[in-house]
Amino acid sequence: MAVVATGFFDGVHLGHRKVLKTLVSSARSKGEEAIVVTFDAHPRAVLQQDAPTLRLLNSREEKLELLRSCGVDRVEVLPFTKEFAALTAREYIRSVLIERFDASRLVLGYDNSLGSDLMSPCQIKTLAESIPLEVEVVPAYYMDEATVVSSTKIRSALKNGDVCLAARMLGYEYSLSGLVVGGKQLGRTIGFPTANMALTYPLKLVPARGVYLSRVNTLGKEFYGMTNIGDVIETNIFDFDESIYGLPLKISLMERMRDMQKMSGLQELKTRLDEDRSRAKKLISQMKG
Repeated sequence: MAVVATGFFDGVHLGHRKVLKTLVSSARSKGEEAIVVTFDAHPRAVLQQDAPTLRLLNSREEKLELLRSCGVDRVEVLPFTKEFAALTAREYIRSVLIERFDASRLVLGYDNSLGSDLMSPCQIKTLAESIPLEVEVVPAYYMDEATVVSSTKIRSALKNGDVCLAARMLGYEYSLSGLVVGGKQLGRTIGFPTANMALTYPLKLVPARGVYLSRVNTLGKEFYGMTNIGDVIETNIFDFDESIYGLPLKISLMERMRDMQKMSGLQELKTRLDEDRSRAKKLISQMKG
């Protein structure tokens, strides 16, 4: 027998974590497995017209790692197809959650609709009485008195470059991962060599253009740097002089420092980058206390 939570869980943000904490607690109290049932594709990418523009907060690997870190016993990933999406809530609960995963209880978020008939948690509770299946609905997670945390709000914050707000809703710093690729090496000529990143997961949402203070992971170590997000994603890593072409790089965005600016020449660019680096190092010192 198992206690189950189901959904796409993009971001595995603080609202999701409230559901997952309830899932684990409920499973432990019943002496049953805590199982998360999620999907390989976002429902909007399969069913709606915005599929070409939809960007996600996690790659599949990132999401699975985050879900497992919440203490669940198993994470099951199901293919989300148009045929699968045609299942009603009753069919999904019976044929997938109960018959396949032996669910005795379903833990739902306050806005967690199910099935092609888009049943609300209240409707699912009524339906479940006849199956029978226990249903527990978890209230919304409020970041403050007025703000309910959601994946949509996090995407909006990132599109506006507000990585601090996004981090408050996620419970962790938003990151980009990829491989270091060759660039024009213009920065090297003025004392600011950069590692240019090609994203590993092309559907990952890239925040607004600008210059960000970042935490950098490469070669098994952590550094600080400043990341420029424009036509390319490039990072000047502080106190670092290693060749990392072709190697993995992870950039966690800590704070947006400024907008993109057009420079009149290399000297103006160098002056501006000197100012950026000084400010970045001051911010790092303040954060370290």
